[in-house]
Amino acid sequence: MPLNIKPCHLRAARDYVGRYHRHSIPPVGGKFAVACYDGDRLCGVAICGRPVARYLDDGLTLEILRCCTDGTDNACSKLYGACCRIGFDMGYDRIITYTLASETGASLLAAGFTFDGIAGGQVWTGQRHRDYYVAPAEWKHRWMKRRAGVKP
Repeated sequence: MPLNIKPCHLRAARDYVGRYHRHSIPPVGGKFAVACYDGDRLCGVAICGRPVARYLDDGLTLEILRCCTDGTDNACSKLYGACCRIGFDMGYDRIITYTLASETGASLLAAGFTFDGIAGGQVWTGQRHRDYYVAPAEWKHRWMKRRAGVKP
């Protein structure tokens, strides 16, 4: 059965991420969320919002904050593609997201993203140290997709 993308309330997407994401907690905010269905079965969600890194928050960059699926084949790349189409339709010039260094990024490559470098984040730093964050202590990989025709 083909996968279908449908709108999703941010609260429902956050609940899904809270239950099923392997290593991340739900993001605090977001601009929009989409869901992926295999027939009538919800198989994944993606949440998009402003970039977490302040220097990337230029008004033209959208970050895919979470992509979480139950492992259904092609659900991640379907969600990434949908987020990009929506983001570009909203006027964003580039879409970014991050993976753990131990993850291959295959679904991002399938959705047209390119590797954009290694990002910090082995551990949480700053004044508001978060001891509840459960992501493994490893480097992150940043991925980016630009709107067609936009120069770097």
